Amino acid sequence: MHEFFQNHRLLLAPMAGVSDEAFRALCREQGADLAFTEMVSAKGLSYANEKTRHLLALAPGEDQVAVQLFGHEPDTMAAQAAWIEQEMGESLAYLDVNMGCPARKIVSKGDGSALMREPGLAASIVRAIRAAVAHPVTVKFRRGWAQGEETAPDFARRMEDAGACAVAVHGRFAEQLYRGSADWGVVARVKEAVDVPVIGNGDVRTGADAVALTVRTGCDAVMIARGAEGNPWVFAQAKAALEGVPEPPAPGARERIAMARRHARLLSRREGKNIVRMRKHAMWYLAGLPGAAAARAKINACVSVEDFDRVFDELLALLGEHEQEG
Repeated sequence: MHEFFQNHRLLLAPMAGVSDEAFRALCREQGADLAFTEMVSAKGLSYANEKTRHLLALAPGEDQVAVQLFGHEPDTMAAQAAWIEQEMGESLAYLDVNMGCPARKIVSKGDGSALMREPGLAASIVRAIRAAVAHPVTVKFRRGWAQGEETAPDFARRMEDAGACAVAVHGRFAEQLYRGSADWGVVARVKEAVDVPVIGNGDVRTGADAVALTVRTGCDAVMIARGAEGNPWVFAQAKAALEGVPEPPAPGARERIAMARRHARLLSRREGKNIVRMRKHAMWYLAGLPGAAAARAKINACVSVEDFDRVFDELLALLGEHEQEG
């Protein structure tokens, strides 16, 4: 196994619009060994797009980050991978190629999981990037493209042959999007098919899930995506469970509100006064709390830190009333 992956067993997945510096900082603080940037368009970088380049900025206290590129042109992908390596230096952990995103706007251009339908092109991309950079290159993909047609083990072998240093497997077909359950069996089958490290991904929401995925599949690392939304504590729980020590308790309502407040402030340092993207994070943090459903409309109108603080203060007051009644 590449020595790097021995020390990085818990990973925060790359998520567009979610895994920005603020969220990464909180997940790293809770125990994530490494976090990914939001996926970065190779084409966007090639246009020297500042909107794309800012995705590469590190979070406060973040020593290294993994960068996930998406695209389908081997030469462009390789050139931008080389630029990222030069630009980031020691801050770059490794480069990952997105071959798993099922979003229509991505696959319609031949990017993301569309590459699972063209394994020859996918292999060409990996070979081109490996020739252009010194850092490890990994590939993230799904169980297969068409529902019911599992191609991941063979696809993984082709990526390994092309030079991938590790592979990450999400247990759903691209056509499933995020419906249904992730099949962890495919992670085990990929693990049997290749010699490089295998990262398991899909439906990890608790420490017990992280252990179960590891035990059932033999995977070398666990990647958590949607299970961390509004719940960076999942990394502390997973780390404890994997180490065989008692898990920290689930956060209470006040702790969740306090984390949401911190998240808004961290985001404001990056975004300025307009932190509209905090709305979805706030919904995730507050889900199920007293008054959260009624506060949805107010959250959807929030723009600044002060706007979010008012909602958080109202929810704390409501919580105090509930505690007094209890």
